[in-house]
Amino acid sequence: MAFTAQHGLSTHVLNTSSGLPAAGMLVRCQILKGEIWADLHSASTDSDGRVKNFLGSGSLHAGQYRFIFQTGDWFAQQHIETFFPCVTIEFHVSDAARHHHVPLLLSPFGYSTYRGS
Repeated sequence: MAFTAQHGLSTHVLNTSSGLPAAGMLVRCQILKGEIWADLHSASTDSDGRVKNFLGSGSLHAGQYRFIFQTGDWFAQQHIETFFPCVTIEFHVSDAARHHHVPLLLSPFGYSTYRGS
C-alpha cells in the first residue's frame, strides 16, 4: 500500500545496518512554546517503520518542532549495542500548508536525516 502524505508531520525510520524498517520504535513529537518544549504526541513506528500523522485531528502551525527517537530502547530490544540512547531532530515549519516528513536513517553507531516529502 502506498503512503499518502497529508498536511502534517510524519517520520520513517530505516535501520540501515539491516536494510529493514525500525518497527516498534517510540517517537515523541514536541513543539516549542516560548522557551518550553511541549509534548504533542508520542507513537511507536508501525511495521513499515512509519508514524504517519503526529497531529491526529489537530492542525500544523508554523514553529519549531522536534522528534525524539528512543533508539537506545529499540536497539536493546534487538539485542544490539548502540552509541546513541536517543536521537533528537529539531526542525522549523514555516509553511503549515505543506506536509513535513522527517525520516531517520539509523545504524547502531551513526544516523542521518533529511527533509522528505
